[in-house]
Amino acid sequence: MPKTIDDLSTPCLLIEKERLEANCRQMQARARAEGVALRPHTKTHKMLSLAALQKSHGARGITVAKVGEAEVFAAAGFDDICIAYTVVGAEKSARIAALAPGISFCIDSLEGARQASAVFAGLGRTVRVLLEIDAGYGRCGRTWDDPSLVTFARHVADLPGLALGGILTHEGNAYQPHQAATVMAEARDRMLSVAVRLGDAGLATRGRFVISVGSTPSANVFRNAHRDGFSITEIRPGNYVFNDLTQVNLGVCSFKQCALTVLTTVVSQHRGAGGAVRFFLDAGRKVLTSDRAPLSDTYGQLLYHARTMAPHPHARLTNLSEEHGWGAVRGGSTLTVGDRVRIVPNHACVVVNTQDEAYLVDGDEVLNTWRVDARGHVQ
Repeated sequence: MPKTIDDLSTPCLLIEKERLEANCRQMQARARAEGVALRPHTKTHKMLSLAALQKSHGARGITVAKVGEAEVFAAAGFDDICIAYTVVGAEKSARIAALAPGISFCIDSLEGARQASAVFAGLGRTVRVLLEIDAGYGRCGRTWDDPSLVTFARHVADLPGLALGGILTHEGNAYQPHQAATVMAEARDRMLSVAVRLGDAGLATRGRFVISVGSTPSANVFRNAHRDGFSITEIRPGNYVFNDLTQVNLGVCSFKQCALTVLTTVVSQHRGAGGAVRFFLDAGRKVLTSDRAPLSDTYGQLLYHARTMAPHPHARLTNLSEEHGWGAVRGGSTLTVGDRVRIVPNHACVVVNTQDEAYLVDGDEVLNTWRVDARGHVQ
């Protein structure tokens, strides 16, 4: 195993152990203070080693996005897995049925519910399903104030092979500047109103019904509430373990809380038009992705000092091709060919899925190599 980051071939991913541990402790403490379970979303890291670390800090179960991810974690012994995705089709239901009994998944249509019911009832099995609720994001889910929601829930609960275990939402609309607290409170209150309606209809048992919310921006400001015997039961942030430039620009965290960086090498340099120094890195779109961060015109933040996580005041990543990152430095540049730099990526979740492994580090020392075990499992 490489001993220092100087032994690593670039581009590659570095995970700062101290910052990672601090992020895990901080989110676990918030969940504990608000009386909810922390069910982290592993789509951010897709690593068995990191999921085990989250569990050691007190996480209760895990969240995945796809059935393929659930299969990877279930094979490693994780037995409390929520697939926070609307699962549709007999093929995927059959794959879920082959896993441990502690698997749950989302439904937002009668067609999807009937398909799942046919598979599980045919096997003489019962699976817990969660109704996906649209609490304001506008993606999947039954609208929180849909007049027919109770009727739909009753149809699902009456289907053989399915057990209605709760409701779930994702506050993706919290990914807007200065909106996290507002979106969090709105989603929380709307989910509680849905739970009360289902409880009044005899479809939700107070104290046993799962009410699941989740996004990193909203989880960082989460405050629980109670309504007619119901309260939020779990939060499902994912990005918090690493953080990234998106979270920094949203005001969710500081650069010192970003545990994931991309180590890359300057492979070319010349002076461009207007006198700016142009440099080119060996990390392009295939590593950094073309995702943009809010309030930003760069494809990632170069660091001036990796130890202090100080951003470079004048360097910007202005463009990406498949294998190159195109950068510019105003005025003079201290970057020369062969220099290695670290970049805080715009979107950590997508970056990790480009790589087979990441290196756990303490400064320049390489402590371990962690496989991205569920990389590419998108089915």
